[in-house]
Amino acid sequence: MGFIRTCILISTTLAAVYARATPRKATGCNSLASAALDEGYKITGTEDFAAGSVNASGVINKFDLCRVQGTLTYGSGDVPSKNGANTLTWEIYLPTSDYNGRFMVVGNGGYAGYIDEESMMVQLNLGYATAGCDSGHSLAANGNTTYAPFLANKAETEAWIHNSIALTTTVARALATEYYAKAPEYSYYYGCSTGGAQGFALAQYYPDMFDGIYAGSPGNWYSHLVLSFLWNGLHTAGNGYMSQDALNFITNSVVSACDAIDGVIDGLIENPLLCEYNITELECAAGQSSTDADGTVLCLTSAQIEAAEAVYTGPKNLVTGDEIYPGLSLGSENGWIYQETVLYETYTALILKEVVFGNLAYNVSSFNWGTDVSKVATTASPLIDEISTNLSFFQERGGKFIVTQGWADQFNAATWPIQHLKQIQATMGTATADSFFELFMVPGGGHCGSNPEYTHVPGTYDVMDVLAPWVEQGIRPTEMLSETPPDGTNTTRKLCPWPDTAHYVAGDVDDWTSYTCS
Repeated sequence: MGFIRTCILISTTLAAVYARATPRKATGCNSLASAALDEGYKITGTEDFAAGSVNASGVINKFDLCRVQGTLTYGSGDVPSKNGANTLTWEIYLPTSDYNGRFMVVGNGGYAGYIDEESMMVQLNLGYATAGCDSGHSLAANGNTTYAPFLANKAETEAWIHNSIALTTTVARALATEYYAKAPEYSYYYGCSTGGAQGFALAQYYPDMFDGIYAGSPGNWYSHLVLSFLWNGLHTAGNGYMSQDALNFITNSVVSACDAIDGVIDGLIENPLLCEYNITELECAAGQSSTDADGTVLCLTSAQIEAAEAVYTGPKNLVTGDEIYPGLSLGSENGWIYQETVLYETYTALILKEVVFGNLAYNVSSFNWGTDVSKVATTASPLIDEISTNLSFFQERGGKFIVTQGWADQFNAATWPIQHLKQIQATMGTATADSFFELFMVPGGGHCGSNPEYTHVPGTYDVMDVLAPWVEQGIRPTEMLSETPPDGTNTTRKLCPWPDTAHYVAGDVDDWTSYTCS
């Protein structure tokens, strides 16, 4: 080994703790400004920072770092070009001490258009040389009145999820290699939501690029995910609308009925698929008001019951009857306010207008849940979906893939990653799929962390503590620690590789060691 590495496996957490060595640098930070780069790449700035001097959305750098910023121009696909009409902005943090010998690229959320410096700083503080990018576009207005004008540009739309991370990795890993006079021992990718989709794109299109990939709450069937937003938004409009109080009323009833499935009452459902609950039990009796004089929710109207059932069911092709995307799970209701309001307006409307129909005046309520579904498949899917069920090239080179998914996700249907895993197993064989792919479902978990209404549920998942040992030592994860709930308590929980779930054994119900996966 060219660097000192000590790996200690801690049996209670399966966390890999690495001793770090001062890196042997071939060049100083400022010298990287003149590094020879491929066509289309440009360095715009290099600067050294002392530990504690950089604040990235509240995350402070623990180590001295060299920051390199740059751009690349590109045309279509993943081909940089000095004459390219499109620009991607990238950045890399290189720890000048306490480097762990590993390279990390972080993904983006939503429409991207920015560099996730907060996530970069988190990884830097773990000792990684860390890179990020804006996914090949800016959200700043450029004459187009929509929030995401890049969607009108096919090359930028494709780069958003499919290609931007690969374009960034090429230059960032080369600079890390030059800076430390040695290539990183291992390369990892870390992303959630849109970043989760970017992770699937890497395994599908660039299987040789990363040793380990983490994809949280993945929106990798993006074209159908946004159709679920539209379905839920239209079905909960008007008389079907449910206030946050009504949504909490539903969730409280559901959790009360199914909380004890895992053997302990802890305010959440371990596995909603085992929950037997009929929403019609909450329907108002004839002549009954849905709220009392103080506004407290007492029951649901028939229109609200119908709306809730539509959200549970998920969008259907009204011609073929086929499922377009899974519905949301029992226990997730308290996060539906986003489904009722901002999601279809912010995401579905713009993608349908810009990518599918090419008409800014298009009225989303006119979407045909038969013929228009196939139009989405031919126009949007090739640009923004990453749903291949054959990831054999990634698997054969030894790559490992971890997904986390919250059961109470406010945006993504929790059962989609389960469905997609089954599809991968059907294509590759269960044994082969299980050799490189692991899914962890999070009871009470929201989108990329906490559900705002489940404040007692830990929203930080110690993914790298299990992904790195799997990649580097062949230790397949059998459990994962989740910690740091929004309510500030010391609650920890055990996450289990699907289809296993956590079952209480004995001890403190808020301590992850009191549970076993089975």
